[in-house]
Amino acid sequence: MTTPRCGVPDIINGTNFMRPGKKRTHHGHNNLHTVSHYSFFSRMQRWPASQTHLTYGFLPGTNSNAINAVVRAFNKWAGATHFTFSQTQNVGNANLKIGFHRRDHGDGAPFDGPGGTLAHAFAPTDGRFHFDADESWVVGAVRGSFDMETVALHEIGHLLGLGHSQVQNAIMYAAAEVGVTKGLHADDIAGIKDLYDV
Repeated sequence: MTTPRCGVPDIINGTNFMRPGKKRTHHGHNNLHTVSHYSFFSRMQRWPASQTHLTYGFLPGTNSNAINAVVRAFNKWAGATHFTFSQTQNVGNANLKIGFHRRDHGDGAPFDGPGGTLAHAFAPTDGRFHFDADESWVVGAVRGSFDMETVALHEIGHLLGLGHSQVQNAIMYAAAEVGVTKGLHADDIAGIKDLYDV
């Protein structure tokens, strides 16, 4: 079973808010094969070239299981990109701010309770990343629940500037499966390298 993963829309009122990545192609025997399926935000928001180290902090009340899951997700992105990340206790000064919220929480994108939107994150350089506190969150693949690390990997992709991917196995695919875990895919890594020209 799949469900919408995050509150970052692909289409609002008929307008596509995601911009396709550069199409990498293979030529041969009169055929053209497109191999990239990632996308970016419409204005290609990204962190400045001089800012490859980002700090992150957790809003008060974030439990240790969630913190550990998100830290692992940051470590996976660090291992696959030119970014480095470090946790700070001063969430007010952090580049990236992570927390759990319910319904209308003041950012213009209210959550909808159990089911539906699981989390959302804003494009660079906003830095906000919110989980819907009304969802059933777990660590690992547990039937009927969502893995925090898997969802964090997806939302961190948005924080870095990636939009959604058409590749179902990519972490940036727009829907999540209940009771499964997922990691970074070659399409996710190609997308971030394309966005930052690395």
